[in-house]
Amino acid sequence: MAPIRMIDGMFKGIYNGKQHHVSDIATVLSRAWNAGVDRIIVTGGSLEESKEALAIAETDGRLFCTVGVHPTRCKEFEESGDPEKHFQALLALAKEGIQKGKVVAIGECGLDYDRLHFCPPEIQKKYFEKQFELAYATKLPMFLHMRAAAEDFCEIVERNINKFIGGVTHSFTGSAEDCDKLLSFHNMYVGVNGCSLKMAENLDVVRGIPVERMMIETDSPYCEIKSTHAGINFVKSLWPSKKKEKYDQESLVKGRNEPCLVRQVLEVVAGCKGISDIDQLSATLYQNTCRVFFPHDLDSAADALLAGRHESE
Repeated sequence: MAPIRMIDGMFKGIYNGKQHHVSDIATVLSRAWNAGVDRIIVTGGSLEESKEALAIAETDGRLFCTVGVHPTRCKEFEESGDPEKHFQALLALAKEGIQKGKVVAIGECGLDYDRLHFCPPEIQKKYFEKQFELAYATKLPMFLHMRAAAEDFCEIVERNINKFIGGVTHSFTGSAEDCDKLLSFHNMYVGVNGCSLKMAENLDVVRGIPVERMMIETDSPYCEIKSTHAGINFVKSLWPSKKKEKYDQESLVKGRNEPCLVRQVLEVVAGCKGISDIDQLSATLYQNTCRVFFPHDLDSAADALLAGRHESE
């Protein structure tokens, strides 16, 4: 399972506004399925992006999506001229997506105090809180973003704890204390990707996250595991890569993360935690994801995993 920003221009071959190669979403997906990725959640970060995410999700039975507004985009509520109407449009889109069996979460929403030049904290807080009403109205879990804002984020989550059935705070880069606070919410999971595995201190925090409360993801095309990252020594699975200027569909684009690379995140988590049974770890993390985003599939997913394990034994 790999949440991904498939709407990003990089998957259309566009980097910093310049076209370098053809759109290659189909190639990226094919590589993911071949690497054992079972489903992908396409994340929405604005009303328009959420519409696009739903349209992409409808192209393949293994694709799903979220509907919500990222903290750095929360100005769009007020810039729309009618924040309530904007909220209702998000709600209508979420309901449409639920009927189609495609929308599995509200998000990406939360707080990002690292990038206040995009949106001031008061507006972020106001519309983060507002989006809990989307979760309450739809009975969907939440896909959450917390960057340099743990205190305010946890305060808002605590106030709205009964409005959402569960969720994950993805791309976690906070301290052990931040992590403990998140895990004190009974329905919260912590999401780990390349950004969570950069430094030795990050790995120490990851070691302390119980696998029963963890999810892994790529957040591609961002958050790849780089050669300078503390976790790189645990990476075993490698793909050939070439610079975007020398694009070749058989290779990854250097510097662009892909959903197939969720395998590397799994390897680093296993390595830093000293877990030798990587298949068991993978099964646990997969079930965590199903428990939150695909609860109706949990039994069949667990049965399939158990069947596979018995066969291999």
